[in-house]
Order: sequence, then C-alpha cells, then structure tokens
Amino acid sequence: MKDTLININLETSTSPVIAETRGRDWIEYGDANGDWRNLYPQFLIDLYYSSSISAAIINATSEMIAGEALIIEDKEERDLEARVKLQHFLDRANSNESLHEVIKKLSFDFKLQGAFALNIVYARDRSQGISEIYHIASEKIRCAKPDEFGKVNGYYISSDWSNTRTNKPYYVPAFNPNDRTSANQIMYSGLYSPNMNCYYTPDYVSCNNWALIDSKVSEYHLNNITNSFSGSYLFSFNNGTPTSEERRKIEQSIKDKFTSEKAAGRFVLCFSDDRNRAPEITPLNTADLSEQYLALQELLTSNICSGHRVTSKTLVGIDSKNGFSSNTDELINASDFYNQTVIRPFQDQLIKQLRKIFQVNQMDMPVQFVQLKPITVQFDSKTIREVMTTDEIREELGLEPLDNEEETVEETVDFSNVEKTELDKFIEEFGEDIPEDWEIVDEEIVDGEHEDFDFEEVLNEIANEKLELASTGRANPNARDKQDGLNKKGTAFFKVRYVYTKDKSLSQQGETREFCKLMMRARKIYRKKDIINMGSKAVNKGWGPRGAATYSIWLWKGGGNCHHYWKRAIYQAPAVDDNYVVYPDNITSDKLITSAKARSEGFTIEKNDSLVARAPKTMTNNGFLN
Repeated sequence: MKDTLININLETSTSPVIAETRGRDWIEYGDANGDWRNLYPQFLIDLYYSSSISAAIINATSEMIAGEALIIEDKEERDLEARVKLQHFLDRANSNESLHEVIKKLSFDFKLQGAFALNIVYARDRSQGISEIYHIASEKIRCAKPDEFGKVNGYYISSDWSNTRTNKPYYVPAFNPNDRTSANQIMYSGLYSPNMNCYYTPDYVSCNNWALIDSKVSEYHLNNITNSFSGSYLFSFNNGTPTSEERRKIEQSIKDKFTSEKAAGRFVLCFSDDRNRAPEITPLNTADLSEQYLALQELLTSNICSGHRVTSKTLVGIDSKNGFSSNTDELINASDFYNQTVIRPFQDQLIKQLRKIFQVNQMDMPVQFVQLKPITVQFDSKTIREVMTTDEIREELGLEPLDNEEETVEETVDFSNVEKTELDKFIEEFGEDIPEDWEIVDEEIVDGEHEDFDFEEVLNEIANEKLELASTGRANPNARDKQDGLNKKGTAFFKVRYVYTKDKSLSQQGETREFCKLMMRARKIYRKKDIINMGSKAVNKGWGPRGAATYSIWLWKGGGNCHHYWKRAIYQAPAVDDNYVVYPDNITSDKLITSAKARSEGFTIEKNDSLVARAPKTMTNNGFLN
C-alpha cells in the first residue's frame, strides 16, 4: 500500500477532501483524483515512515502532549468519593492499561492524524456508567453520513479501508451518554479544521509537500548507493543506429557489467549513423549535485519545521547548528513558547473530552498534565548535584532509586549488634515479596474499606459462584495462610494484598520520614490483617494522637503530611492443598472476575472512614489533629 500512496505526482495536492459516495454509508476521506481515495489517514502514516524530519517532530510532540502523567488538580475536599473513583480510573482505564497509557496512544494519533478516538464500554448495568475505555486507531474510523441537522450519530470501523470486501466495515454509535442502548460507543474528536465538517486534519498539513520531497530525496540517495554506476556518463555509439532489439541488448549488457544486481544504474545511450567514429564515453558534470542537495535539505527542513510550528529544531531532536548547550536560554524560551502555543491546545482538547467521561461516572474533577521536565536544560550538572540527592535526580530522569547503597555499607560495617526497630521486625516478619507464580489481575485504591471487612474472602465467594474450575497440575511446596481464597474445587483463585504507595499527584520529592523511607524501600506487599495489627506496634513513634507511639497505620499511614496511601493489588494465585501448590490450567483472562466485574455481580465493599483512600497530605490540616 505504501508504494501506491507515497508514489504520487508531486503536482497533486496533499490536502484531503471529503465526499459522499453513492452506495456507501460512510463519508469518504481522501482525495478527489483517486490516488488515495478514502485513504488519507493511511497516506499520513506512510508519509510519517518516509520522512525522517516529520517523524522526529511528530514523535517528540506526541511525547510532550502526553507529558509525564495526568493528575487530579483539585486538592480541596469537595467530593472525596469522586476523587477516589477518579484516581482508580487514572490507575486503571481498562483491564490492561492505566489512563496515561491510553493517553499516550491518543496523543500520537492526535498529532499524526489530527484526531483521536476512544471505544467507550458501558457497564452491564448501564446506570453504573462507563466501565472501561480503549484507544482506537483513528485511521480505522470513517464517519457515517450525518443526519438532516449535520450531526454524525455513528462511525464505521474497518481494519483496512483499502480492502473493504475482506475487511467489512461495521457500525458503532457515537458517544451519547443519554442513549446507552449499545454497550460500545465511539468518541471521535480533534481540533477544528476548516471545510472538513466531520473529519479533522493535522496541524501540519500545509507542509506535507515538503515532507514528500524529503522522502523522495532519501529515495534518491538510496538509489545512488544501491546503484554503483548511476547517471553520470553519456555513451555515444557512432557506428550506425541499431534496431530496438539490438539497443535493448546493448543497454542490458552495460547494466550487467557496470551496475549492481539490485537495481539498474542511470546512464544515457546515444546512437549515430557515422560509422567512421568509435564509441565515446563522456562524463556528465555532477560535481555540484551534493551542494544542491545540501541546500535542498536545509530548505525542506526549515519548511517542515515551520509547518509544524517548531520554534527550535533541537527541541524536537533535529540537529541544529547552534548546538544544545550554547543557547540554553533560547532553548528554554522556545520550549515555553512551544508548550503554550502548540502543546497546550492539544492537552486542553484531550482533557475536555475525558471530562465528559468523568461526568458520566460522577467523578468529574479538574485534572492537568504533568509536563516533561528537562532538568538538564535549566541547570548545569554541578548545580544539580549541589541541590538534589542521587535518588532525586534519578527520579526526575524516570529511573528507579539505587538499591545497593545499604549493601555497599554492609560490606564494611557490622550490623549484627544493632538492635532492630519495631518497623524492621514487622517488615521482616510480615512483608511478602511478590512470588513469580502470582499473576496480578487488578490494582485499585483502597476506597474507604472497613477495617473488619475481608475483601479477599468476599471476592472469592463471588468468583467461586460464577466459576467451576477443574484442577490438574504440578506440585511445589508453598503453603500459605488460610486467608488466601480457595474455590469449591480446591484451586486457589484470588489473593488480595496491599501496597504502600506514593500519591503521584503530590510533590515528587523523595521520602523524608524514616517510616516512609523504609516502607517504600522494602517494596513488600502485606495482608490486611497484618496492617491492622501494625497499628498496635510502635513502628512510627511520636506520630499518634498527642505524640503516642501507636495509631492506625491503616488510616493514617506515616502520619501528618505523609504523601502515601494503601493500594489494593489482586493476584491470580496458585492453589494450596495439603502444603502443595496446584496450578489450574483453564483459567483465562476472559474468565477472571476482577473486583470491577464482581461489583456488577453484587459485590459491595463495607466502608467506614474514607481516610484509608487518601494520603494524609490531602486530608484536613494535612493529616494533623486539631
């Protein structure tokens, strides 16, 4: 398909047109001349793969649009339940992805195609709102013909619009929370494009001709390298004009001798009736071709950048004569300008559409993107080392903290006589590493879960009623606590554990409290009953009421100003039977009843104080008592 779409006449306009076609239920999106009829999105994809300059800009811009994360902006206590629901949705937009993972795909489509699309999946009980959302590649979507008011009420989807006979388009209604008849709906959106009615064009469409030239220049250089003997010589045969068949044989023999096997070289043959002269080989002057192409490369790079509104080539990873470090101030200003004029409109449109989804689920709260932070742009390495720790720098760079600091010290210092703290003892006794044979199936915020509520037991009861699992398997010694759920046939199903987690919507500074440092560094998972019992031990002295040594760790975590909360992790785990592990062989992802599915089957969580779902920093008085 690429050769067909890209190999078009450069005189052809690269701007798309839309057209209603007789016998089609959708609006065609392509060109009027037929080179890429109804295939404009595929043309953009092929152009992306062919133009290295345009691809670099699209990649960098889409990363900027997605940012580091999407966080809840409102810290006020307006609606705690809505905040908890929204945080869970941010963590898990569907069975496989967080919302930010979905946003990354949307951002790429938004920049490349000028539009993005979501598959909205409603809960079985429609009154429960939207259960999941999935990214849909925008090139797969075509708008249905609008109604008499010009409104598009649905979309057609095909995996390959170049062959609709094999890949027959199917209809999906447009997103409409007032009509939830269909379990699936399509949200299709973008920024305004003049004269397009139902489709959206990319913001760089005006420079696509230059991107095509870029692709052709790269093809030219590839052919020059592939063809060891290319259009640089004139062959003159002055012993008569041969027949067409004779000329073909002469040309083929020269190709075989002087060009590579992969492609024919370019040369000129000239025949004459003057039999008194021998053949001549005349070099063609191509000395200035390299200079011409360098000038062309600079010109097309400049025009492509202008079409994308790129204020600095270095900003998007394109080599610049000015370099990176020599014009730091200029780069910072260019980055700020690009963020405000290009990135922000994309992000605002994404948030606008996402909040429509939030409203349906009664969890609408202001959200914002955390922008990418190129810390090395603003400060030199010396300044950074002076004001930030190693782990803080690694956190800014998206790297894990170093784990070997304590191990290095232990080689030279004897800790055998050092008395362990209550927290050290607790983590050592009750903290669990995640076993390799456990498969995580769900993660969510602990939404006000009552201290006495056995989440694991109730979840497994629901699951066991819905599934009858046969067990065959191999055995390994690995006996676990009776708290771990078993189904009717003795095969283990779900294990529920809790993780001490940092609230990413707050500041990204490292842990300062010893309790929080140790809990995060340990990277353990815990049973709920052990966390509750933790509150009777002096694991964080002085942070209880009036400086008490003990308090509810389940509710108050590390105490006032703490940035952490408990996250629930649900695992599919192997069975336990007479001190042996039995691995069920017929549990598939479509059979798993996660907590979300269980709720649709009547599963409800007994709740009390919603404080369990929040980091103390977000509570009244930052988690301190009056």
